[in-house]
Amino acid sequence: MDYSKTPLWMQDDLVKDIPREKLDFLSKLFAQGHGKSQREMMALLMPAMRKAKQERLTFTPQEMQAAITAIKKYSTESELRQIENILEKSRSQKNNSRQA
Repeated sequence: MDYSKTPLWMQDDLVKDIPREKLDFLSKLFAQGHGKSQREMMALLMPAMRKAKQERLTFTPQEMQAAITAIKKYSTESELRQIENILEKSRSQKNNSRQA
């Protein structure tokens, strides 16, 4: 692995057991979303999740939590706010779909 081109969060021990293809997917998603508004990110996430499903890329809750924690660890304050906003929006959508 070429560590000089690998984001720091992908080198963190928290994600060492997550397959590289999953980390690459998240890395691309994170890069595409950098600097986007919450609305733009949500529009980006939906097709990305469909693509992941088509490629049979699924994440366990533990993998997602480890990746999110690692990403947060190396994020700026602005990125952290954006991540929290997206996670909150995602949680509220899940809650709304459960109530329907």
